[in-house]
Amino acid sequence: MVHKLSSGQEAGAKRSRGRPRGFDPDAILERARNVFWNTGYSATSLDELAAATGLNRPSLYGAFGDKQALYLAALEKSRAESVRGLIAALAPEETLRESLERLFAAAAQIYLRGDAGQRGCFLIGTAVTEAVADAEIRHVLSLALNELDTAFEERLRRAQEAGELDADADISALAKVATATLNGMAIRARAGADADELAQFGRGLVTLICGAYSK
Repeated sequence: MVHKLSSGQEAGAKRSRGRPRGFDPDAILERARNVFWNTGYSATSLDELAAATGLNRPSLYGAFGDKQALYLAALEKSRAESVRGLIAALAPEETLRESLERLFAAAAQIYLRGDAGQRGCFLIGTAVTEAVADAEIRHVLSLALNELDTAFEERLRRAQEAGELDADADISALAKVATATLNGMAIRARAGADADELAQFGRGLVTLICGAYSK
């Protein structure tokens, strides 16, 4: 989702004044995302973004628009990466138990990363608070959650068709529980949980789905 620029910002983007040689929008966006990830959208200043990206304010405005537009670009980047990553992680041909165990073990390690401390998931860590008052942020967050639900649901239906889950298992509900487990792990990581505590979430989810429903 791309935030619409004002006419003045569009003109600045066309002129691209102050843009350094070798300008890499993806690298700049990644640096800006790291700042938002550590301090949140509201607490991040334009001066902090300029310092992290190496661009002055006019260059940032020219390249991305205002602060909200830059954050939305970072949010959309995270949404696409999260969904794409989950689909790829669930793709290998293996048992459902093996697939989920591997996925949640990997997620635990990812959520423990961060240059300033454990920071979990960018979407959950930064967008949840802002979604209350910002419809565009709320839209991207809702879209991401629905896409994660869908990815889990498709994998669980494959398992059901293979006879790994009971025919009457509520696949849609289980998919949402799987997404909620990922989100819970991300929140716990930001709260300081260690690898063992995060691993408990994954084991619990696997037991719930594969233990309670598998034949």
